[in-house]
Amino acid sequence: MSALIQYTEPAPASLPPDWSGVGGCTLPVAAGATTDLLNCHALVLSTDGPLLAEIDFAEFSSGPGTLLWVRPGQALRFAESPDDPVTIVFRPGLFGPDELPGVSPDDPAGPARAPLAPPDPGVFRAAFTHLIADSAGPPGPVTAALLRHQLAALLLRIRALDPDGDVRAHVEGRTFERFRIRLEEGYPHTRRVEDYASELGCSVRTLTRASLALSGRTAKQVVDDRVALQARRLLAATPLSVAEVGRILGFGEPTNFGRFFHRETGLSPGQFRGRFTDDSPGGIPGPRRPTD
Repeated sequence: MSALIQYTEPAPASLPPDWSGVGGCTLPVAAGATTDLLNCHALVLSTDGPLLAEIDFAEFSSGPGTLLWVRPGQALRFAESPDDPVTIVFRPGLFGPDELPGVSPDDPAGPARAPLAPPDPGVFRAAFTHLIADSAGPPGPVTAALLRHQLAALLLRIRALDPDGDVRAHVEGRTFERFRIRLEEGYPHTRRVEDYASELGCSVRTLTRASLALSGRTAKQVVDDRVALQARRLLAATPLSVAEVGRILGFGEPTNFGRFFHRETGLSPGQFRGRFTDDSPGGIPGPRRPTD
């Protein structure tokens, strides 16, 4: 269980039922509320009006018929919205990594990382409506199987709209893909590129070359970006102290964590938390540029 998810307790109404792993709600986080963290996937379809969402500190403005896919562990906030978007939530691990062709739902680098505007939003509205209606039916294995098949079809439709290429088509892409997957497991424990290179059976130079080719950032910057993102999530949306956040991310001393965070964002952890929780306009720092 990731450090982020471990410390969150979403409202039960926003969680999929245990018997099916799939359900529906209006929004996984109340519009206008402070930043929250998700324990599940959320597919949000804007129906009649615009929807303003902040996902991992990036703002997305979505028009009618736009679809958002929010992943478990992401920091999420919805601004006030004039419509009542419908949401499908489903638990991680519902599908295996190779169960749906071209789609690994639990992969944070999967399709629809940015809002999608389907060419025929009515198809998605109908799919959402049917799934949500069926999820309100009597619990049982038949209904659970039906919901799972409906969700699989919906995810494949999303994949068809947002193919996003196959980074594994060449050697550097395959190396970077393995690195990225291993990083999701290892970032709380090590920030040393040498450790990842050793585990993947390649040199630091090879790993850095692959990272630059696929992301425009060095392997070290990719690691630091991931740690800094997790730090921002925890600081913005949990009551954990700065020292606790640092310990979760592998920093033995708060001062070391503070130096790292300031180097990556330009703010101290306390400044970031204060700016964010005070809802000050703008100023949410991103990762360092590749030239930094």
